[in-house]
Parts: sequence; structure tokens; C-alpha cells
Amino acid sequence: MLTNKQHELLAFIHKRLTETGVAPSFDEMKAALKLKSKSGIHRLITALEERGFIRRLPHRARALEVLKLPGTAAGPRPLATKKGGSAEVIRGNFRPLHGGEIEENTATAVELPLFGRIAAGTPIEALRDPTATIDVPASLLSAGKHYALEVAGDSMIEAGIYDGDTALIEECDIAESGNIVVALIDNEEVTLKRLRRKGASIALEPANKHYETRIFGKDRVRIQGKLIGLYRQY
Repeated sequence: MLTNKQHELLAFIHKRLTETGVAPSFDEMKAALKLKSKSGIHRLITALEERGFIRRLPHRARALEVLKLPGTAAGPRPLATKKGGSAEVIRGNFRPLHGGEIEENTATAVELPLFGRIAAGTPIEALRDPTATIDVPASLLSAGKHYALEVAGDSMIEAGIYDGDTALIEECDIAESGNIVVALIDNEEVTLKRLRRKGASIALEPANKHYETRIFGKDRVRIQGKLIGLYRQY
């Protein structure tokens, strides 16, 4: 799921690369999308990169590569275990539960709303589908409300969170520094990142050395939940 501006920028970059073999400059992108500043383009580029649609090539100016287009993007992976496959539940401390332990815990399962793939540029409420749910072992959940989100992109792989994983989220609007959170930026962009508080600022850290930490004023970031576990399908 991409926003209109993300679609527009991706199409513009793809068209320019196809025609000339050279990616457009930030000024050209800003003009094409009728944005007032380059920071908006930087945010769109980061969102597309985190979602796996483009890649920035190191040590080269204006070097972008389109990896896929929305029509070729892989959809959410099914959560039901297929014949010959296996599922893995991972607690908040990332200790996997295997085999019979999963069966024992799922005897007291809780049905959670399953939101769509977490997508930068989409408020979390827009991902809600009242018909989509997932059964989660009650032992994985704490008190309070919870929901599940499908992860898109590789920006948190060094924290053991992979594209297609289902993140189990505890709803909250306050989180401690170091928690992995669902953060809403400027009331329009949602991302799953590690929260760091730095004085009057908030840093949202990826867990992938190829992505940069983004820093915002406190009034620009709203916490929508914190990660308590993962559900992974093989």
C-alpha cells in the first residue's frame, strides 16, 4: 500500500531511469511532485526504500534503482500453516516457541484484529480491516488492547524482524526509550522503529545499517503501540 505521492514519485523515477538511465535529481523530483521542499522528497525516498521498492546505490550521486513496482509487489503471506510448512511464534524477548508448546498455548487463543502491511505514509487506522483477524496464544499478550500488523520491508532485520512477519502490538501512547514502536509521524506516516529519546527530540532508529536514523521534534511523533512479539510463517 503506497500513498498517492509515493506512487507518483516511484513512477517518475522509473520513467526517468527507463528513458535516460539516470535518476532525477531531488530538485527535479520536487518540481515534478509540486512539493515545497526537498525534505518531503527525502521522506518519500526513505519510505520507498524501506518498503523495498527502490534502493540507493552507495558512493554514487543520484544513484537510485527501482527494485519493483506496486503491481509486482508481493502481497501478505498467509498465517495458516500450510502442509509441509511450519509456523513460529516469537515472544517479545524474541525467544521462539516450537512444536507442542505452540499447540499448548493456542488452546487459549485470543482473536486480534489483523491490520494490513505497515506502510510508511499510511495512518494506522487506514489499515484496519474489520473482517481480518488472527488467533494468537493468550500467553503472549499482556493486559490491555492489542492488534497485529504485517511487516513490510527490511529496515528492522538486525532486530530479527523480517518482511512478511506479523508484528503483535500492544496499544499505547507512551513507550520507553529502546522500545520498538509503531510511530505516527506528522499525522500521516506510520513506521515500525526503535524509539530513542534525545532531550527535546525523538529518534526513530532502524535495525539495518543501510538505513539512517530519523530525528523529529516530540510534537511530530505519536506512539500508536509497542512491539511485544512476532508471528512468522515458513
